[in-house]
Amino acid sequence: MKKLSIFKKISLSGLLLCLLPVSVSANYSQRKDVQEFIAKMHKEHGFDASIVSRWMEGVKQQKTAIEAISRPAEGVLTWGKYRKIFMTDSRISKGVKFWNENADLLNRAEKEFGVPAEFLVAIIGVETYYGKRAGNYLVLDALTTLGFDYPIENTTRERRDARETFFRKELKEFLLMTREEKVDPRVLKGSYAGAMGMPQFIPSSFRHYAVDFDGNGVRDFWNGSADSIGSVANYFKKHGWKKGQPVASRASVEALSRKLGSKKMKPHTTVAEYKKEGVKPIDHFSDSTPATLLKLTGTQGDEYWMTLNNFYVITRYNHSPLYAMAVYQLSQAVSVKYNAQFDASK
Repeated sequence: MKKLSIFKKISLSGLLLCLLPVSVSANYSQRKDVQEFIAKMHKEHGFDASIVSRWMEGVKQQKTAIEAISRPAEGVLTWGKYRKIFMTDSRISKGVKFWNENADLLNRAEKEFGVPAEFLVAIIGVETYYGKRAGNYLVLDALTTLGFDYPIENTTRERRDARETFFRKELKEFLLMTREEKVDPRVLKGSYAGAMGMPQFIPSSFRHYAVDFDGNGVRDFWNGSADSIGSVANYFKKHGWKKGQPVASRASVEALSRKLGSKKMKPHTTVAEYKKEGVKPIDHFSDSTPATLLKLTGTQGDEYWMTLNNFYVITRYNHSPLYAMAVYQLSQAVSVKYNAQFDASK
């Protein structure tokens, strides 16, 4: 997660998800760097070089993927603006609908992995609007484009090379994944950055964390929601989610304590230490609990939040604190509305 961390799990904002692929012919199979990649896949992983070459010959360069990767919403929006993308009546209501339709699966995932259903719903809601916006790019095209033609604009050559290395690694992982899952690599679709299905796993995350939650012998993010739900829960558990533990709380901060707002997501200071500095969370946390004080720019000015281990786990899915906060707040809003329907029926 630390190396090129923002790409370990790439989020799609509602704005970028709507982009439609625009492709041009490139004939990657004739390029020396691609031929070297093909030779490496043959030598190290036993792929038939002629078959991989034919796959690469059919790849179309995705111009909109190059454009989109340069402007992720998490990097340019304030919290106030970012929040408006995800905290909408429509997304909350559709989250309740998704929960109702998948209640048995969500309950089973919560019992098996210890992750509350509302957080599983919220991840899928933020990522793909509950599967409605899972991406229109051929994953092979997107990963090849970014692996061999990453944009140089507004970045250094060193940074470009590092990101090309990242996407070539994901291309390798994708080919290994499709071989393992017995799927044609030329047909699977995903995001402009090669993230796949309802939960938008990149190939390396799929290979490590995807589970066959419906027990049909395959891990499938494209047909049905069972494997997506189970895989998100497994991802959280593997990254240290603590069952029954809180996530975050708004905090009041004295004037002299405002400098404490941290960009470090991993909890590093105890609640007791923060309290000594004049930071008071609205919710009750044990004084010995490690926490982070997060400062966000909201529509009404600065917001301070005390975030704990489980909030940090959400940032392992996507390292942006804005993303994690959107997941947290959407989860709470969906949970309130979901449970209200049962209260009303009493």
